Amino acid sequence: MTPRRTISLAVGLGLLVLAQAGVANAAEIKVLCSNGIKAVVEDLVPQFERATKHKLVVTYGLAATLKRQIDAGEPFDVAILTPQTMDDAIKGGKIAAETRTTIARVGLAIAIRSGARKTDISTTDAFKRALLNAKSIVYAKEGASGVAFTALIQRLGITENLKSKSKATATGEEVSESILRGESEFGVLPVSEIVPVKGIEVMAPFPAEVQSYIVMVAGAANGGKQGAAAKELIAYLTSPAAMPAIKAKGMER
Repeated sequence: MTPRRTISLAVGLGLLVLAQAGVANAAEIKVLCSNGIKAVVEDLVPQFERATKHKLVVTYGLAATLKRQIDAGEPFDVAILTPQTMDDAIKGGKIAAETRTTIARVGLAIAIRSGARKTDISTTDAFKRALLNAKSIVYAKEGASGVAFTALIQRLGITENLKSKSKATATGEEVSESILRGESEFGVLPVSEIVPVKGIEVMAPFPAEVQSYIVMVAGAANGGKQGAAAKELIAYLTSPAAMPAIKAKGMER
């Protein structure tokens, strides 16, 4: 065998060993992810898997529901939750405090059926007037957006006025479905949960003076089996590679 052929064979074997090592080091990462950032994560899953060879298994839901699953012992490697639920999980020893990382935030908006007439809500007075004149309003009772909306209308002094026309659902998906079926005129959701849904659109964000932002925070399970891979995922979510997906879904750093 010639020296050149020997070198080529050695290089080929070395690359094969590296490739096999990469596959061997690939991990299955279990992720519990809030619906507020679902559309972003769905876009980033294939990119992350291609870049790292890891496999993501993602469960989506309300942050409050996911927190209950964590408390009940649901196995996971990474959780993406709202700040309060994340901090509670850290206090409970479920998530490693040093891995707590803010990913992005998103403002609230009114969702309507695509093509429906749009109402001005650019000021607080216009926003109140639009809500009072709406035929029906739907929001997710336990969702961060629903909790924020409930607090806001109470602050604006219109809770009683809206009671007869408001409907609280279990999830943001049910809010979208209610709008799509024409059962509700207005839906309250984060922009990131409106943009991806075909058939509904953002009428307008809440006015700046009463806007609430839903913040998404990631953390790795305390003592999780895939600690190193979990940290890789969190780093990826805050990397420049994730920014296009974050912006496309109406979120920001």
